[in-house]
Amino acid sequence: MNTVRILGLDPGLRRTGWGVIAVEGSRLTHIAHGVIAPADTQPLASRLLALFEAVTDIIALHSPDEAAVEETFMTANGASTLKLGHARAAVMIAPARAGLPVAEYAAKVVKKAVVGTGGADKAQVAFMIARLLPTAGGPTADAADALAVAIAHAHARTARRRIETGR
Repeated sequence: MNTVRILGLDPGLRRTGWGVIAVEGSRLTHIAHGVIAPADTQPLASRLLALFEAVTDIIALHSPDEAAVEETFMTANGASTLKLGHARAAVMIAPARAGLPVAEYAAKVVKKAVVGTGGADKAQVAFMIARLLPTAGGPTADAADALAVAIAHAHARTARRRIETGR
């Protein structure tokens, strides 16, 4: 079986969670995780550049084969949603530039893949990440969410492969 490394990203302008897992068959292994937190005092363009450069460095360090990003959820505040969209674009461009396929998942899909319900809260996601990836320790909520995105992508890859092969 081939081992595939997946970079999961939970974008945010203040805190972007990231996590890398390895997938071999149905086995998931924690590789690394963290949070990118550009200074709030920087102009928007500088913060976006910091996100892009940090994700580029993570890709260079951990050599993922694929990336997965949580989709933007709509908020009542249009300006906040737009800024979140900018952050999402910055973290999506880095893996795309590295030649990685980039998948996108709605938050409800991610939560359902990890917890079993699309209405799970951050604490439930973090609890399940600690169970599914015990060597990850206790990642912050942002990093746990990113690892959850990577796991959701791993599950989606497995489901696609089963459909394609008829097994």
